[in-house]
Amino acid sequence: MQTEVVSELFPLMSTANPQTLEWLLTVAIEHEYPSGRAVLMEDAWGNAVYFIVSGWVKVRRTLGEDSVTLAILGQGDFFGEMAILDESPRSTDVIALSPVKLLSISRERFIQILFRDPQLHHRMLQLMVRRLRQTNLRLQMRSSPPAVKLAHTLVSLGEHYGQTSLIGREIYDIPFRDLADVTAITIEETSKIMEKLHEKGWIKIDNTHQTVYLINFRQLINLAGKV
Repeated sequence: MQTEVVSELFPLMSTANPQTLEWLLTVAIEHEYPSGRAVLMEDAWGNAVYFIVSGWVKVRRTLGEDSVTLAILGQGDFFGEMAILDESPRSTDVIALSPVKLLSISRERFIQILFRDPQLHHRMLQLMVRRLRQTNLRLQMRSSPPAVKLAHTLVSLGEHYGQTSLIGREIYDIPFRDLADVTAITIEETSKIMEKLHEKGWIKIDNTHQTVYLINFRQLINLAGKV
């Protein structure tokens, strides 16, 4: 992978200097996982930072035999950085929703990178603040109607990870249970709303290719209250 590709693919690396990117590629380790495979287990948090080259993953909190999906991440995003910085134990794991390719950088190497490149350090703080704001917004929307909350989830996924196509913004066909968990609504509500959006022509669900097309993105933004 070329340094130019890394800079374009990962928003975190967009401000890194070329020397940082070259060094990163020499220390990064490539991983590939099939759909459904555990990418990062609870006891492995804090060992490395992971960057999603392609595919989709979910961050899941496990409590005994029960689990709840906390976040869905796609191409260009990263995870594991907070465990490195605060060195505290985690009760979450990361599961591949689709076949996924990752790059990992060990804790020691990543901290070295941050010290070597202040611009990268600043960029990481910006992205972490953005995640915090997204979490705060989700908390503010707890009393919103289910359709508004689900539209917000779809818009967020489309904005951050959607690929442009002739039909509309293209995202992975995320299982309804995971969509429901992230949106904080029931599976039944998720199923009914997705069916309704499909009937309206705002989205198109392609089960064969495991893809959801966000066709009328402007209407979804309006529904989400993000005008």
